[in-house]
Amino acid sequence: MKMFVAGEWKETSETIDVVNPYDGSVIDTVPKGTAGDVDAALSTLVDGARVMRQMPAFERARILQRAADLVQQRAEDLARTISMEEGKVLGEARVEAQRGGEVLAVSAEEAKRIAGEMIPLDAAENGAGKMGFTLRVPCGIVAAITPFNFPLNLVTHKVGPAIAGGNAVIVKPASDTPLSALKLTEILLEAGMPESAIACVTGSGGELGKAICEDDRVRKISFTGSYEVGDAICRMAGMKKVTMELGSNSPVIIMDDADLEKAAQAVCAAGYANAGQVCISAQRILTSSKVGGDFLDALRPKVEALTLGDQLADGSKMGPMVRERDAERVEEWINEAVAAGAQLVTGGKRERALYQPTILDQVDPDMKVSREELFGPAVAVTRFDNIEDAIRLANDTSFGLSAGVFTQDLDRAMRFAREVDSGNIHINWSSQWRADFMPYGGLKHSGMGKEGPHYALREMTEEKMVVLHLKS
Repeated sequence: MKMFVAGEWKETSETIDVVNPYDGSVIDTVPKGTAGDVDAALSTLVDGARVMRQMPAFERARILQRAADLVQQRAEDLARTISMEEGKVLGEARVEAQRGGEVLAVSAEEAKRIAGEMIPLDAAENGAGKMGFTLRVPCGIVAAITPFNFPLNLVTHKVGPAIAGGNAVIVKPASDTPLSALKLTEILLEAGMPESAIACVTGSGGELGKAICEDDRVRKISFTGSYEVGDAICRMAGMKKVTMELGSNSPVIIMDDADLEKAAQAVCAAGYANAGQVCISAQRILTSSKVGGDFLDALRPKVEALTLGDQLADGSKMGPMVRERDAERVEEWINEAVAAGAQLVTGGKRERALYQPTILDQVDPDMKVSREELFGPAVAVTRFDNIEDAIRLANDTSFGLSAGVFTQDLDRAMRFAREVDSGNIHINWSSQWRADFMPYGGLKHSGMGKEGPHYALREMTEEKMVVLHLKS
């Protein structure tokens, strides 16, 4: 596919292969863009931002709704593209395609609801005869820098609110999975997006990201990815507005009164979806020492029933990781934990980019599989004796994106909700659940700002205060 720069589809002399992670076959190529391509894109987007700023909210909403309809009409093609370039099983990719359309539809609704508020200035001592209100205006150019693991849905979470807010947008998709973002760009143009107001540049994250983040023409950056890259972006961005959706090693606490069957079902779903490559994947499973063995007895058969293989095959429940080197890293961390005393309950073997669904028990919280973000198909089980211990372990991390607890005790549940440092808290579910319209974001090293179209819109617009000095 070509990339879309400065109002036209463009090829370059150098290209990047897009490969199927299951067998390494090349499914397409994309241009290897340069900093010069970013400059050309931004020069055009400056004009596009003026066009978008003047476009009525009704028209922005209509573009987004048309795009949502087109995504739904082409959902099967988009799902196969997601599955082939990223490695998630086709069933999960179909859900992602559907969600992408829904995010655009919700963004269309939110475009009609952008409003300020009245400020009662006569409440000030010298406020008689004054009337005040706020206006929300577009930022200008929004940069959307997106990861590989949800190559369509996470693009819509940035592009949808950016357009709803009246901005131009430049998309930098992950180099491993650029095809979904390019197809979304095609759809948006077909839906009526001005050619001057959108760009999708493919290539090296280092070169293109630096060019985007250091350019003063970009007013807002929305990034999803690792803490290390997010930290580097913030340092480059200077005074730009930023939203950072970063990583985690999400804890799930199993109290001694938990519904173990429900907990096992939820952890199985949350620990291994997309081969564990989800930022809110269940990773650290903290179980009461009273029920730890029973919980593993419930979890193990469910995990062993996850068929590993070709993500496009009907029988596969889990596909490959996006890169073989990522599967090698998971293998290294698991072997290191076992050598240090963790018990391998099931799994633990790798074939190319395929890594078996794995359970580790008796994991020391200082082991790498617990301390850092694994981003792979394994859960690390650690035992605790009381709720104080459980909350301490849950908070013993630099991350804070999502957490879950299983308990039938309301007081315990509310203590967990109040005291665990996490942006998303789930009671009687695992860490992995999201409605696309809800506020979503992390604490600590898991980021800053919120996604969800309503909440992202506030981050992709700026506020003006207007004061009317009326005759007395």
